[in-house]
Amino acid sequence: MRTVKDSDKRKSEILNAAGKLFAAKGYDAATVNDILRAVNIAKGTFYYHFKSKEDVLDALVKRQIDVGLEKAQAVAADPRLGVEEKLLAVIMAQKTRTPVKEGLLPVINEPANALLRQKVLSEYVLRLGPILTEIIQEGIVKKIFSTPHPKECTEILLTAGLVIFDTAYFRWTKEELAQRVATFICAMERLIGAEPGSLARLSGMFSTES
Repeated sequence: MRTVKDSDKRKSEILNAAGKLFAAKGYDAATVNDILRAVNIAKGTFYYHFKSKEDVLDALVKRQIDVGLEKAQAVAADPRLGVEEKLLAVIMAQKTRTPVKEGLLPVINEPANALLRQKVLSEYVLRLGPILTEIIQEGIVKKIFSTPHPKECTEILLTAGLVIFDTAYFRWTKEELAQRVATFICAMERLIGAEPGSLARLSGMFSTES
């Protein structure tokens, strides 16, 4: 048991150091040797935990997605929030410029990492989907929403929300963003069968800063 704990701690140290290096030097410029020096470990220790530098980046992305899942689960379990508030709060909890904790945004946004960014998006949709689907199903039971396809609606909402409000894809002005927030909420109401205008009051949950 002690060995497992030590191994997990070492893996975390490698990830922390790599995240800082990728942010400071850029993913392409940073090398495995840079990571070795930063953590003060031998090459064998690195390869015990990771197959390659690419594997490290994948692990950093997964760790950030896990943070998003924790936020979503906390929102879904919050008894103070109504179904409508939960719905938007889960989506907006993921909007904070995926993924930023380790300073990875410049890395993910590099043209050469387009496939990695697609992977990040799909992982968010697939792993967050069940949480958001439960919220929509709760709304259906309470007769707030009406849709025969809660799972598919969830996937569409997450994909659209994560893309349209991501500054890696679009740099909206404050006015343009406000218009897209209003349109997104209107589309959401129609998609999940909410009463027209019932979600408009929640527009303040979106940041309208460009």
